[in-house]
Amino acid sequence: MWDEDAEALAERETLCRDPEEPLSVETVIFDSELTPRQARNLSAALDDRVAVCDRTMLILDIFSQRARTAEGQLQVEMAQLEYQLPRLSRMWTHLERQTGGGGAGGQVKGMGEKQIEIDKRLLRDRIQFLKKKVDKVKTHRSLYRERRKETPVPVISLVGYTNAGKSSLLNVLTAAEVYAENQLFATLDPTTRRFPLPNGKEV
Repeated sequence: MWDEDAEALAERETLCRDPEEPLSVETVIFDSELTPRQARNLSAALDDRVAVCDRTMLILDIFSQRARTAEGQLQVEMAQLEYQLPRLSRMWTHLERQTGGGGAGGQVKGMGEKQIEIDKRLLRDRIQFLKKKVDKVKTHRSLYRERRKETPVPVISLVGYTNAGKSSLLNVLTAAEVYAENQLFATLDPTTRRFPLPNGKEV
């Protein structure tokens, strides 16, 4: 079992031996997924002066840069917000509950609500809004798929992990000129092209 307090202390001693001395790094990236508590402890060990990033956060950040279609951008933003939702507490731990400023016993909208609770509510509202937009896009795509089924054209899919060469193979076969680089998640959105078979038919 991981002793988070001991681990956090070890990280502090290694990366910041003198708490008053500025750190020479801006971001620490972990090649694994951190729980919200682990992220908070590591951030506190670094005096909140270094950004703590895990594998999921890094991948979502790459996705946000590579998404080109409307559906892809909506799905990435929704995933980022769902990832941030349980991790907001470390951003607002220094704030106390809001209090009313006067009048009728200080009864104002949002009185007694933590800033983190306000932010979580806003995030949840945004997530619900994005989910509705994604559902509309999926409905449109389903209708397009049904119309495509009416055309007797076989479909071949290129499937593989990121950076396996799918886009490069597609470019060679169809001259698609899809963006292809030796990068992780270089092409996030799906691409469709026609390819003529030797027997004269198309897929």
